Amino acid sequence: MPGSIAMHMNDMVVISTDDHICEPPNLFDNQLSGDLLATAPKLRTDPRGKNYWEYQGRLKASVGLNAVVGRPFEEYGMEPTSLDQLREGCYDVHARIDDMDVNGIAASMCFGNSIAFDGRTFHEAPDKALALRHMQAYNDWHYEEWCMAYPGRFIPLGVLPTWDPGATVAEIHRLARKGFRVVMMNENPTAQGLPSIHNDYWDPVYRAIAETDMSIALHIGSGNPAPHASAETPIEAWIATMPLSVAQGVADWLQLDELHRYPDLRIIVAEGSIGWVPYLMERADFSNWRHKAWTKSRFDALKPSELMKRHFCHCFLWDPYGLKNLDAVGLDNVTYEVDYPHSDALWPDAAEMLWHQVKDLPEDVIDRITHGNAIRWLRHDALFAHNRREDMTVGACHARARAKGVDTAPKASGGAVPLTEDRPVTSGDVMQMFSAHAERRAREAAL
Repeated sequence: MPGSIAMHMNDMVVISTDDHICEPPNLFDNQLSGDLLATAPKLRTDPRGKNYWEYQGRLKASVGLNAVVGRPFEEYGMEPTSLDQLREGCYDVHARIDDMDVNGIAASMCFGNSIAFDGRTFHEAPDKALALRHMQAYNDWHYEEWCMAYPGRFIPLGVLPTWDPGATVAEIHRLARKGFRVVMMNENPTAQGLPSIHNDYWDPVYRAIAETDMSIALHIGSGNPAPHASAETPIEAWIATMPLSVAQGVADWLQLDELHRYPDLRIIVAEGSIGWVPYLMERADFSNWRHKAWTKSRFDALKPSELMKRHFCHCFLWDPYGLKNLDAVGLDNVTYEVDYPHSDALWPDAAEMLWHQVKDLPEDVIDRITHGNAIRWLRHDALFAHNRREDMTVGACHARARAKGVDTAPKASGGAVPLTEDRPVTSGDVMQMFSAHAERRAREAAL
């Protein structure tokens, strides 16, 4: 593609379609009262000053899964064990805006942490009636206290009580009235003990999503975790192949009957990147051509690759190869993500790293993949409805951060460590770190 000479890095408007919130301790204080507040998820502190979440007798040892932004690289493998080990932008919306500005980010869509990427905390709770009310309160907090603290700067993302299709439909319509345009789902709900996405169980849910013009957000690892080859495999092997695991879920959703029934259904896939997408489309087309005589698949008017481009949007943070093949991926099927505050997150230099990848693309293409596609796929017209475009550019964001003196110097912190020996960290080391952390928390809670 010919290069763009008119645009500069500071002219970009950048939306991140995958970030995370490490929920604050006052999460439900303004949303609930009385028994509902007393029984809501609570951030506890143990005698050693370490934090953990507790809900309906279940403990979640991690207060900020891999929330290591702002640390020296040497500490990226440490797992935070208390809120004070996190950068304030992880849980404070005002500090988050500062961290977005210093990173050149105009708007962000934020998945949860203590509730998991798919609301699993509520799904696993024994008292589902109570869980439903607390989930609704979480959605209200997310919209009113997080997103609307800075209108347009955040993309509201709703959690659904999918253990009950009727309650899910009601919540979709409630969220739509409130102002949500995106809801998250588990890419493989059988991991939650629910029917597969192809089961009639989901028919009313898909119908409600289509009726309300909602987008579906699927986050990596919620239903199809990236596999570890062995406990002795160096962890970098898992990190390197993690985005490729998304292909399993996308291939499954690509076979969804509702894609033929609802031509406007939109699915955005978080944290999977884009370089592998053309091959999956090519392979799906070949598989359909070669096997459709006996598989009885639904592809007639459209090939799998055509259906993929119509219904799926993919997010990247560092994928020069994928960007060189944008035509194959789909110019309208790509958005940018930061993944704040996780270890992959490009912070505080996301704008610089993004510009390095896109600077040779035409200006209109840069606009599409930095913010235009995100606005269209996620129905986020609110960005420019509440903010002037000139105030949302990378240059304007950086200027606000400089004026505030936002500190980006790396700061050492504490947490659990996966390894003290002088050898490559393995998958087993990391799993053992989390397991030991959880077991200790359970023993202490039992005393």
